[in-house]
Amino acid sequence: MPAEHPFLDDSFPIQWKPLTPATLGPDIHFALAEAQKNIDALGGDFHPDELTFANTLLALEEATRSLSEAWGKAGHLDSVCNSDELREAYNALLPDVSAFYARIPLNDGLWKRLKAYSESREAAELAGARKRFLEETLADFRESGAELPPEKKQRFQEIQAALAEKTQKFSENVLDATNAWELIITDESRLAGLPSTIKDATRADAAANGRGSEDAPTWRLTLKAPVLIPVLENVHDDALRKEIWEASSRVGRHGEHDNRGLIAEILQLRQEKANMLGYGDFADYVLQRRMAKSGEKALAFTDDLHQRAKEAFSRECAELEAFKATETGEESPFEPWQIAYWSEKQRKAKYDFDDEALRPYFAMDKVLDGMFAIAEKVFGVRIEEGEAETWHEEVLFFDMKDTAAGNLLGSFYADWHPRDAKRSGAWMNYLKTGNRSGDSPATPHLGLICGNMTPPVDGKPALFTHLEVSTIFHEFGHLLHHLLGEVEIRSLNGVNVAWDFVELPSQFMENF
Repeated sequence: MPAEHPFLDDSFPIQWKPLTPATLGPDIHFALAEAQKNIDALGGDFHPDELTFANTLLALEEATRSLSEAWGKAGHLDSVCNSDELREAYNALLPDVSAFYARIPLNDGLWKRLKAYSESREAAELAGARKRFLEETLADFRESGAELPPEKKQRFQEIQAALAEKTQKFSENVLDATNAWELIITDESRLAGLPSTIKDATRADAAANGRGSEDAPTWRLTLKAPVLIPVLENVHDDALRKEIWEASSRVGRHGEHDNRGLIAEILQLRQEKANMLGYGDFADYVLQRRMAKSGEKALAFTDDLHQRAKEAFSRECAELEAFKATETGEESPFEPWQIAYWSEKQRKAKYDFDDEALRPYFAMDKVLDGMFAIAEKVFGVRIEEGEAETWHEEVLFFDMKDTAAGNLLGSFYADWHPRDAKRSGAWMNYLKTGNRSGDSPATPHLGLICGNMTPPVDGKPALFTHLEVSTIFHEFGHLLHHLLGEVEIRSLNGVNVAWDFVELPSQFMENF
């Protein structure tokens, strides 16, 4: 199986090299067929007295695990190694995969089986994670149209598939529009004020893209965060800041990458979906299993927050305007590309604090060593760099072991720096969830952490800002949530918790 279908290879860690666009289609089609067989078997005839937690809920979870892990690898590669070939293969499969998952809760036989089991004596005696798994599964099915009349189920499935395709296209447009823009600076004086770390990085980036020379260097500005933010905060040239800000504000808003029509279509589909399930709008649908419960309460919360912050916001804006007037000798309203610049100047003047001055203290290796040391002290784990195949030469791999017992709890990949084939932002994700059921030996979890932090230049260590360090700690909190998970139900492990709770571990690591 692994050699014939590499995306279905269950190896730990993952073998990435065989995962090519050419193998994706055959592998996913094979996994779809196998998963459909499993679902059909569960949705067939049954005797209520024979239903158990294992042959109903655990069997349902296991029925799609191979497909879910394979498709998860594909989605991950689409995020970090995007290419025309991979995008074509992924998008060709997206309708089939979306339709398959949309059909599961619409399967009448499967829904009858779940309801029958939920009314059994065994179900009534469930406790802890098993009880929650049953409750969450029933709620997920209802939210996904299980109780819709037959004549509406087909349309609901079409909506789900359309939303999957349109949101994927939205993300592709953002990536493509971001990569489509660059500004080559030939006059170094225009970069006055830009920290030397970023200036060196943009010069190296220009050289790597065949721009400039040793005798006539150039600097390549892009819309990626490690460049965009320092330019807006530090460059003295107002026209240059305006140019890059306007380019950033146009991402997804013009030409072939225009997302505005897609946004309207997505909103319309979401509204139709919510209405079909009996909700007034999509906000009510999304929030009914979260603390806010409704869109009205969420709006009331944000309005209350606005009122509480309004006075301080107005006062701080006035202070910033006064500071600018003092520095320039003239009063004028702020343009959007001026706010970050003057805020940074004001901070330096008021507090003698320069974020760039902290970079030498935040070399990447030292940040990771410090973060891992904290985790080792607080959580009783040992984190060591390991050997494993990765999707890019910059990616690192680590093992996390229980300090006392010495067993492997999990492993993870770390991908820190921006690339044109990689989406923006920072995120954590899981690739495999280990076994913790107690019925068989525990197996390790596998996760990843990605970011778009300042890259190294000329063989020197990457130097991070305090914000970048905070972001790394934040995402590492999510990763710990997954790797330290001891929940016996895979679907409830780690970050698969109530949405209002999922940010607690990340906030803990970021702030404390």
